[in-house]
Amino acid sequence: MPIKLDAIDKRILQALQRDARIHNTELANLAGLSPSPCLRRVRLLEEAEVIDRYVALLRPAAVGLGMTVFVRVTLDRQDQAIVEHFSTEIQQVPQVLECYLMAGGYDFLLRVVVTDLDDYRQFQQKHISGIRGVRNVETEIPLQRIKLTTELPL
Repeated sequence: MPIKLDAIDKRILQALQRDARIHNTELANLAGLSPSPCLRRVRLLEEAEVIDRYVALLRPAAVGLGMTVFVRVTLDRQDQAIVEHFSTEIQQVPQVLECYLMAGGYDFLLRVVVTDLDDYRQFQQKHISGIRGVRNVETEIPLQRIKLTTELPL
């Protein structure tokens, strides 16, 4: 159940989404609090699991993963055993950044990062097509990224 966030919580969360390394004194100033109550609020937001974790966001191209592809996977059937098997297998693949079980014309949607098209071809053969229960794989290659954000609107 979602926690009730007040305006101060939202200011804190907006600032942390932009820069999780912000110093507490600066965060408190942005939130309109003194440092101690601000830190207490942050701890409460962490305990309530509003704040899931803190991470460093990397530029994929800077680490040799300059190509993003979206993969639509259709299974032989969407029974519990096959879905769980695919889900377990895909958890082990580091190139898959996101995986969603879908309603509609296909079963899973994946966001995958690779170095280039040849790397993707090898990835698909090794990691997707070989999973038991996979019937069809369709690949979408984006031409240009228009927007990418990790900030939730509050």
